[in-house]
Amino acid sequence: MSFSFNHSNINVRDLEKSLAFYTKALDLREVRRYSPPDGSFTLVYLGDGKTGYRLELTWMRDRTEAYNLGDNEFHLALTTDDYAAAHARHKEMGCICYENPDMGIYFIEDPDGYWVEILPARHETA
Repeated sequence: MSFSFNHSNINVRDLEKSLAFYTKALDLREVRRYSPPDGSFTLVYLGDGKTGYRLELTWMRDRTEAYNLGDNEFHLALTTDDYAAAHARHKEMGCICYENPDMGIYFIEDPDGYWVEILPARHETA
């Protein structure tokens, strides 16, 4: 038996704002969308066009309050083949929320407060 990663999910309050952020910040594109006939929620799957892994954004029509992210200790992590260009883009966007130059990583924050770790492609994780 084997397993492989399929997708991760985050809940968002403003779907269009989140789609714009993930498109601009991480070059992710919508690959699939589902809404039931009653429109109570929408699922949007984003992909990088290179792997089968997806980021699922869930929007709930009746949700108005912010999601409780706890201590924000969970996060997504993405690698990039051009760390300097990614850092420059994210600095221009004003979304860098934490940097650790000693480790060679930084984090960006999405519109709902989720953190995304950015690593150079050849970075080793613990």
